[in-house]
Formats: sequence, structure tokens, C-alpha cells
Amino acid sequence: MMFRGETARQITRLTRDTLALILAGGRGSRLKHLTVWRAKPAVPFGGKFRIIDFPLSNCMNSGIRRVGVLTQYKAHSLILHIQKGWGFLRGELGEFIELLPAQQRIETSWYTGTADAVYQNLDIIRNHHPSFVLVLAGDHVYKMDYGAMLIHHVDSNADVTVACVEVPVERAHEFGVVTVDAQSRITKFLEKPKDPEPIPGRPGITLASMGIYVFNTKFLYEQLVRDAGTTSSAHDFGKNVIPSIMDSCRVMAYPFRDPVTKKQPYWRDVGTVDALWEANIELVEITPELNLYDEEWPIWTYQEQLPPAKFVFDDDLRRGMATDSMVSGGCVISGSKVSHSLLFSNVKVHSFCEVDDSVVMPDVVINRHCRLRKTLIDKGCHLPEGTIIGENPEEDAKRFYVTRQGVVLVTPDMLGQQLHHAR
Repeated sequence: MMFRGETARQITRLTRDTLALILAGGRGSRLKHLTVWRAKPAVPFGGKFRIIDFPLSNCMNSGIRRVGVLTQYKAHSLILHIQKGWGFLRGELGEFIELLPAQQRIETSWYTGTADAVYQNLDIIRNHHPSFVLVLAGDHVYKMDYGAMLIHHVDSNADVTVACVEVPVERAHEFGVVTVDAQSRITKFLEKPKDPEPIPGRPGITLASMGIYVFNTKFLYEQLVRDAGTTSSAHDFGKNVIPSIMDSCRVMAYPFRDPVTKKQPYWRDVGTVDALWEANIELVEITPELNLYDEEWPIWTYQEQLPPAKFVFDDDLRRGMATDSMVSGGCVISGSKVSHSLLFSNVKVHSFCEVDDSVVMPDVVINRHCRLRKTLIDKGCHLPEGTIIGENPEEDAKRFYVTRQGVVLVTPDMLGQQLHHAR
């Protein structure tokens, strides 16, 4: 999104006066075994990224260089990733990415909800003196210019602005659903309703919160203190804070649309195994909706120093090749065929294997004579020689996790390879 002249200068002033807080403490239980040993924002995505890289990159590309990452559940790998890959900001210029783990600064409990997580860090927020606080979910994959949302917030004279996306009604139970008037003021906010209202004149489509909020800072302080004193509250923005202020305050919706085409840009909640597999597999298409090659809006991450991918052997029965696939650095495909699959960094595929429709996370070893169909292989798995997965759902279900759409999730623990346990 390009802005010129006074508008661009106004956005620059707004982004400089904004503190972004990324809520990255959730377990993400719908991802099943993938989040037994890591928080959802730390889950690998797209060949070499982590989910947390997308909101962090959006902040950098939007000109927001003051960021706090609120962590809680099994955050070690997430913390390591941020320390290794996001340490390039200059503190002397007022730029930072601060890690804000749950540390009982105000209460004697851990974070109990999204609003409580921010409330327990109020003293830190106050020390940064922001004019606006941008609250972000750390577990969605998308590209978004937060500067445009900030200027919409100021121009609409809002107390709080909620970014919204259109979703099918059948999926609305996964989100907070909003109803707006003709001026985009939110008149109703229901968290994960069983029977959501469609958009007027748009049957089958409803308007959902993206979990992205812009608050005027003083207003945020007031609402968090009030909510903290409400014993009946779950201390959550979507369940409690936003619904409680709609009648008395100016709560506005910001529609997530391309300013030129007016279409809804790419946005994925990769909160289930099926959704994560599908979002990764989409990337191997010829022109995927999510453009990872966009030089104007790069996605930043921790870059391992790895050699290029390598394909070896060219015999009729032993040819190393990959078709309609993405293969990351450090991979070696030795005398095997990979098709319509995404291989993360440092994957080794030994001879006489077939890998189809699969997402293979970093540091996986696939030994000889394996066949994989529609699988999601977690980081660090070593598949024994002759392993066959994805051809017999009943047999797969005895050892692995099989989703409703037939994706087979394999983790080291399922293979008896207890990488995370004390030895």
C-alpha cells in the first residue's frame, strides 16, 4: 500500500507513537501434538519461517519499531527464535522487540486472558509513553499494513478499532463475530457464537474479528483497570472488554481489504492441523495467494547458514527430483521423488522414497523405501526404512494422528523418539 505527501508523513508520526503488543502465549490446543512442546506462534510455517514472523514482519514493514511479545506457554523455542532472528533493531534509536513473559508483575497468577496479559504489563507500557497501543494475535498468517489501520482509527475518532475479516458462516464459531452500522461502528460483538448473524445481503458470510485492536493508550489503561476489578470477567478482549464498552464508547471496525481491488487479502488462521497443512501446501502452487517472493513486503526470520538444496542420482530407478514443490536450504533428496510437497530446512530424503502432498518440517530424516502421502511430519522425526504413511487410514490411526480431511500428523514422540524428554 503506497501513501504520498502529508498522508505518508501522518502515518509515520502515528507508527512512531505506537507500541505493538503481540499476544504469543497461547498453547493452540487445536494443533494437537504440534503444540505439546511449543507455543502455537513458534510452529514452523512456509519452509523456513515461524508463525510469529508474520505479525513481527508486518510491524517492521509498517514502520512500527517498538514491539513487545507476550509469552507464557512453553515459550523456550519461541524466545530462542526471536533472540536469534530479531535482534537487529537499534536500541539507541528507540527501536526494540521486548520479550514479556508471564512473571506475575501485578497479580500472583499467570496470564488468565488476553486483556489480563496486557494489564499485567501496564507498568512497562507506561514507561514507553505510546499514544496508541496496537494489540496483535501472534498466531495468524497474513500481510497487513498497520499504518493504514492507524490512520483509519484516528480519522474515525475511535476509542478502539477492531480489524475485521469476512469468513464463511460455518467457520464463524471459531472467531469473535461483529455487527456494524452504516458508519462501520460496531453494534454487537459475540465471541465464538453458535448461531452467527450473516452480513446483511450476504447470506453465508459473516464479519469476524482478526484479534487486532488499536487503542488510544489512556482509554486502554482505563478499560484494563476496570476489567481487572470485575470479578466475573474472564479478562479477555473479545469476551469481555470489547462487548462491555460498545454502548458507551466509540468502537469502530476496520475492514481488511486491498485499497485498490477492494478484495480481501490473504489471511489464514492456521489453528488446526488441517488448516496448517493446507496453508503450507497452497504455497507450492504456481501463483499462491500468499506471495513469499514480495520484495516490497518481505517476511523476516532467523536465517540459518545452510548450503543450497541438493538433488543427487539420475538413474531410471533412482533419480533425485522434486516437482511442484518447495525445497528449502540444507535439504538433500537422494534418489527419491518429491511431488507437490513442501520441505523445510535440513530435510534428508534417502533413496527409493516417494513423498507426495506432504509438509515436512525441519531436520527430518526419511530413510530408504519410505512412501508418504498427505502427511505433516513434525520437526526432528527420523522415519525408519520402509515406513509407509497415508495409504491405510486405519493403520495410520493406530500410531499417528489422522485429521478429518485425512492428513496424517507424525511427531517424534509417536515414533518413540523422545527428543524433548530428559535422558
